[in-house]
Amino acid sequence: MMLPGLRRRLHPWSVVWIVFMWNVLSGEFSWGNTIAGFLVAVVVILGLPLPQLPVSALRIRWLPLLQLVVIFAWDLLVSSLRVSWLAIRPQPQPPSAIVTVPMRVQEDLVFAFAVALLNLTPGGTVTDLDIANRMLTMHILDARSTAVLDKTIASIATLERLLIRIFETEVKA
Repeated sequence: MMLPGLRRRLHPWSVVWIVFMWNVLSGEFSWGNTIAGFLVAVVVILGLPLPQLPVSALRIRWLPLLQLVVIFAWDLLVSSLRVSWLAIRPQPQPPSAIVTVPMRVQEDLVFAFAVALLNLTPGGTVTDLDIANRMLTMHILDARSTAVLDKTIASIATLERLLIRIFETEVKA
C-alpha cells in the first residue's frame, strides 16, 4: 500500500539533489555520506511535503521578464553602492523607517517572488507579510526624507507592476 500522493512527491532528481548536497555539506563523498544523504532525502520528502506549485496555470511573458532582469540588476548595483556609501561615509547614519506597502498581486507565488526580489536588494528588508490582505511591512535603511521614502515605495510599485505583467493574467474590469 502506497502513501497517498507518494508518486507525486517522490521525484528521483529531488532525491539525487539532496544526496549530493548532503555529501557537499559533509565535506567528502563517501558511501556512508551517500547512504545517510539518501535516508535524509527520504525523510525530508516524505516527512515534510511541500504543496505543489501552481505552475500549470503560470504563463510567462518574456519581454517584461527581460525588462525585470535589467531593472533588478540596475537596482542591485545602485542600492549596493548606496548602502556601501552609507557604511563608509564620515557622517552619522540617516534614520531608517518601517513602512507598510499594499501589494496588488493576486497569486501567492508572485507575491513570494516580489518578497524575494525585495529582500535580495540591499537597503531594505521585508519584515512582515500579511498574505490575506496583500500587505508587506518593510524596513528601509535610508529614510532621511519623504522624497527618499516615496522613491523607494515607487520602485516597489514598479517591481509589482512588472511581476503582474510577467506572471498574472490581467483582469478586465
